[in-house]
Amino acid sequence: MASIDESKQFIPLNIAVLTVSDTRVLADDKSGQTLVDRLTAAGHQLAARDIVTDDVEAIRAIIRRWIADSGVDVVITTGGTGFTGRDVTPEAVEPLFEKRMDGFSIAFHMLSHAKIGASTIQSRATAGVAGATYIFCLPGSPGACRDGWDGILAAQLDYRTRPCNFVEIMPRLDEHLRRPKAQGATV
Repeated sequence: MASIDESKQFIPLNIAVLTVSDTRVLADDKSGQTLVDRLTAAGHQLAARDIVTDDVEAIRAIIRRWIADSGVDVVITTGGTGFTGRDVTPEAVEPLFEKRMDGFSIAFHMLSHAKIGASTIQSRATAGVAGATYIFCLPGSPGACRDGWDGILAAQLDYRTRPCNFVEIMPRLDEHLRRPKAQGATV
């Protein structure tokens, strides 16, 4: 079971929050605000916040900008993970992943199933890594954002979490980009 090692110092991360919605504005963005409130209460920094319509290219443009920004360690999106015609967040974001994080979706669905039962299958929550930036895509409800943060992200984005966490491996996320090709290697 995970625990907090109090002998380690907390390391605040720079986290960007993106709400994907055709109808929300900052004033009524309860899901985005839920994430902002939780990440700042945990001691992290809000690096950026935006709202974008359910448009693949518009979503990608913002995510690409944040991946390229050395001041953003983590991106969390909310919204657009369902099955309606306008729900396109996974289609927009997954092609950007260098590595998928299949365990995130599994863990999210396990948490969600305990609360809403089989209705969890209506979400396509997903996560991955791109350009040494963690990206997590949550459903658009405040409850799903609470569950995703409280049940998974709060611990995994805390350097003190044992037996392991995402923060401790951050310095090695892009090592494949820094490593020269093996001399004489053949495929």
